[in-house]
Amino acid sequence: MDNRANLITIALRLFARHGYDAVGVQQIVDEAGITKPTLYHFFGSKQGLLKAVLEAYFPRLNQEIGLAAAYQHDLPATLTRVMTACFHFAQQNPTFYRLQLGLWFAPPESEAHQVVLPWQQAQHEIIENLFKQAAHDHGNMKGRHGAYAATFMGVTHTYIGMALNGYAELNDELAWRAARQFQHGIYS
Repeated sequence: MDNRANLITIALRLFARHGYDAVGVQQIVDEAGITKPTLYHFFGSKQGLLKAVLEAYFPRLNQEIGLAAAYQHDLPATLTRVMTACFHFAQQNPTFYRLQLGLWFAPPESEAHQVVLPWQQAQHEIIENLFKQAAHDHGNMKGRHGAYAATFMGVTHTYIGMALNGYAELNDELAWRAARQFQHGIYS
């Protein structure tokens, strides 16, 4: 593995385990067996390294969510597909998913929040657009798309967080049940 890829792997693991703010550049380079100038050569800063970590995973995650969110006038099936896509991505990339869950709650003024915000906004917009489209079929949903998107992803992330901590098992059955559970309140 080359130094750049190794730094991304190590930073991902350390940021997910300890939180972005708790990990210093020295800790990263010590674990990688390189010097600080090497890290700065590839990424410019710790913030640049976080950007690289997120760029290694978020495009695929958001693409998978976007494909799953293609609305075909069957909201229950679409929500189940989205949740299943998130579950599968989390199973394949548990360390990244743990990091991105932690970053959802980074303080707004923090460096980490500024780096992750565009990715989070893109993900939210995908789900928000799904609910905008579904509102054409479910008139009582009009104007609620932002809240629905936040709530749906909150439910999804909660189940994934539970699984990452050993309290649940991510599978298609859970995705179906969780999507159904979410839907009980949105049609009223």
